[in-house]
Amino acid sequence: MTITTPATKYVSLYDEEAITEIKDFLISGNQTIAVAESVTAGHLQAAFSTSINASHFFQGGITAYNIGQKCRHLLVEPTHALACNCVSLTIAEQMANQITNIFSSDWGIGITGYASPVDGITSDRLFAYFSISHAGQKIQNGVIETKIKDSIEVQILYVNEVLKEMARTIRSHMHT
Repeated sequence: MTITTPATKYVSLYDEEAITEIKDFLISGNQTIAVAESVTAGHLQAAFSTSINASHFFQGGITAYNIGQKCRHLLVEPTHALACNCVSLTIAEQMANQITNIFSSDWGIGITGYASPVDGITSDRLFAYFSISHAGQKIQNGVIETKIKDSIEVQILYVNEVLKEMARTIRSHMHT
């Protein structure tokens, strides 16, 4: 069976300018990136995969959505993970560092947080912690906060903010 769709202008969900800047920097330096994500549920991997020549710089990623999987695959420290529902800057750092080991990449991004309310944890704001690592060292950490309520919109917002931060990080990294 063949499915043919009409040619229409597609508007990307993801920040194509940031993705291109990251791609150009990584390819020109013969470097790679991998991602460990939770709250964004694979959207960060999808964003990088949309780039031309993605396989030349994007190693892949892991979506680990619960504490058990984060501890097992990303070596997140379990006592701390249980104490914070696996959502903290420390967890994001551990995810970013471990993903570079798993995929033998130069750069790593870790992101964890909330894209929808969780009883007793989030109230009127949702947030995500992210960490960017290079060569096993934390380069940049941050938190993204939003009052948006639609979980998919929240995930896309997080992805695009992390992409922009990664682009800023490599820009400043080029000058050091």
